[in-house]
Formats: sequence, structure tokens, C-alpha cells
Amino acid sequence: MTNSNTIAAIATTPGGAIGIIRVSGNRSIEICDKIFLSINARKLCNAKSHTLHFGKIITHNSEQVEELIDEVLVSVFRAPHSYTGEDSVEISCHGSRYVMQRIMQLLIMEGANQAQPGEFTQRAFVNGKLDLSQAEAVADLIAANSAATHQMAINQLRGGFSQELSHLRENLLKLTSLLELELDFSEEDVEFANRTDLYALANTIAGRILHLTDSFQTGNAIKNGVPVAIIGAPNVGKSTLLNALLHEEKAIVSDIQGTTRDVIEDIIQIQGITFRFADTAGIRKTRDSIEQMGIERSLKALDHANIILLISESGIEFPNVRIPEDKKVIRVINKSDITHPASSFVYNKISAGGYIHISALTGAGIPLLEQELVKAAAIPEINNNDPIVTNIRHYEALTKAHEAISRVITGMDEQLSGDLLAQDLRLCLFHLAEITGGEITSDEVLGNIFKNFCIGK
Repeated sequence: MTNSNTIAAIATTPGGAIGIIRVSGNRSIEICDKIFLSINARKLCNAKSHTLHFGKIITHNSEQVEELIDEVLVSVFRAPHSYTGEDSVEISCHGSRYVMQRIMQLLIMEGANQAQPGEFTQRAFVNGKLDLSQAEAVADLIAANSAATHQMAINQLRGGFSQELSHLRENLLKLTSLLELELDFSEEDVEFANRTDLYALANTIAGRILHLTDSFQTGNAIKNGVPVAIIGAPNVGKSTLLNALLHEEKAIVSDIQGTTRDVIEDIIQIQGITFRFADTAGIRKTRDSIEQMGIERSLKALDHANIILLISESGIEFPNVRIPEDKKVIRVINKSDITHPASSFVYNKISAGGYIHISALTGAGIPLLEQELVKAAAIPEINNNDPIVTNIRHYEALTKAHEAISRVITGMDEQLSGDLLAQDLRLCLFHLAEITGGEITSDEVLGNIFKNFCIGK
């Protein structure tokens, strides 16, 4: 990507009281000067950085008669003290879709280009205002839908994750340099890197990388929601339970067996934790080919879930399905308002058999079920000083870095030569640098990262 052109984009949703249009690039101030008339007739090109100017956006019709588009406030930011690191202008106008489109049209007529999704943040990365992990945190912050996802994005945007990686890389660089220095003096049989210290530090680094890698499961659950599969025989109330948890009629409820033919998913927050519920087809033997496809999808949902809600009712056995050992299972007996019509205590505690009695129809027992879901999610309290990995790209790079440093440790156990150790150390450094963008030169990689950003950011 080149920064020779000037870009512009609407940065706010049309229809609000105020709209913001962002312009960035070498000609941003010059272009805005052509359509902006300050109330004191001063040109923006003479304005200092971080100053605010009141005036109007004007154009001229075919008869050269001045036409007022809007009265606006214009903010001027000069390089390198701007979000992108370039000369930038922000135009605050009224939020009318027509007004913002007219201003954009004028900017483009004067030489600006429509910005692509994420191009402002991509320029901030290219110009060294953010590293790549911080740039990705911008998208996470925009998409944050809970206090936990907001806190993780803020921590990453402030550079907590980057600082952790920088510390690891400094130690690795020191050791790599010493090992490579030994290679230059190999004939003198000089050892610059103490193998005991190297072994201890390599284990410390490996442990820290593994800690970051292990945090991905928690981070992914917080960011994307804890996946929960509702599994049971037909007509035991799976869809009714989903509706009760969501507090809306999301799934079709019917006495006819096999009504649910596909996996129905929805998201809900319980005590600040996001859960992704999947209502699945009832597990039973059937000759109906379409229903059988739904059952197969149910079993796949079971494999992808972290928590399994096994649901049945009194007198009906739980479905005989294979549940992986790493899944957390909550067993639920539904329709307990029929078997215990006059009792309420059964809904407030887990039974001796480890079951939670509920009535999805009346809502009895649902609060206890929600408490157990929160316990099963086991989301730890987020520490501001402890980075949590939420990005699959970061997770893959950390996994490769851990494999490389593990080979270094194994190589020292086997007393391999320093050149082989240095090779794996360099590989570990490379994978850590991939996260912050230090080793990324491919426009295709950068394009894949920024393509999901919103336009204007």
C-alpha cells in the first residue's frame, strides 16, 4: 500500500445528529481548503495542528453561484501527530445522509479517494503509530459487546500484549546474538552463552509462551461466546428451553416429533458472559433422510461445544451419545411442573442424582440453570496486567513459536551445536514478530487482516 494518495470516508452512521468525515494524506488539508470557508476567512493550510475551525462547506453551481452545503466544525491534525501519522482533517457536520454524501462527493471531485475498509488504521500501522496487534485491537474494540471484551480490547490497544512480546523477543535476541557470536569464533572453541543460563531462560520463555497460548481458549470464549449445545430426545423441550433462556420465541415449538431439522443458534449474556446456544434436532433413530441430516448436525454441534446441556424429562432416558471428556455436561430434567406440580424447592437445588429440575414452559429452575452455566464456563476474572489471546492468528503464531523454543530445549538436552540452536531461536523470533507485524511484508496478509474493518476506521 502506498500513502501517496489522499483518502476520505464517512466515519459515522448516517441519520444521527452529528456526522464525521475523515480525510488523511499529503493533500488532505489542501483539498479541504477548496471546499471549506472559515468564518474568519483563514485558510486551513495556515492552521496549527490540533486546532478547531468553524465555517461552512460550499460549492458553486453551473452559473458559479455559491451554494451552502452545511455549517461545520473542521479539526486539523498535522503529521506525525494524528491517528494515521499523516496530515489529517475531520469534518463534523450534521448527520444527514444527503449532507454527508454531498461533502464526500466534493472531496472526491477535488482529488480525494474513497477509503477502503480499515485503511485509516492500516496507514497508522504502516506509519508506525500502532503495531499490528494494536491495530487488530481497534476492530475488537469496535465490536466489543460486553465489559469483558471491552477490557481485553483496551488492554491490547494500550500495548500490554505488545510489551509482553517485546520482553520475550529481547531475551531471545540476546541469546541468539551470543550463540551466533560463538559461530564466528568456532575455531577458538569459545563459549559466550552459558548453557545453564540459556537452558533456564529458554524454559522460562517457553512457559510464558505456553501461558499465552493456553489463554486463547478463555479469550476466544469471552470474545465469541461460550458454545453450548442443547442435546436431547425429540419433544423433551429443547426448543422451549432455548426460548426461555433467550426470553423470546426464537425456535418453533410443536408436539410433533422431528420439528427441529437444523441447528438453531442464538447469543445471550448471562452475568456478563456471552453464551452461544445451539438448539439441535432430537436424537433418535429415524428413516427420514432430512431429519437424519439434522441429527448428524446435532452431533457435530456437540463436538464443537464447550458445554453440553443434556435435557430429558421424567421417565425418558438421556440420549446415548458419545461426549468427549473435555466437555462440561449439565443434566437437565424438563417438564418438572408436571411431576412436581405443588413443589418449588426442587427448582432451587441440584438433585442427589446431579440433575437440575426445570420447567422451560413456566421458567421454574431457569435461574439455577443459568448459575450452573456460568460456573461451567469458568471464565476467570480478567487482570489488567495479564494479556489474553483472542485472535486465531496470534494463537497460531504463538503455537509455532512454542514449537521452536521447545526444539531449542530438546536440542540442549541432546547437546546439539550452537548453530542448530540459533536456527530455532531465530524461528521463534520470527513467529513472535509476526504477531506485531515486524516480519510481515505481504500486502495480501495485511489485506486479509484489515478487510473486515468498517469503512472510516
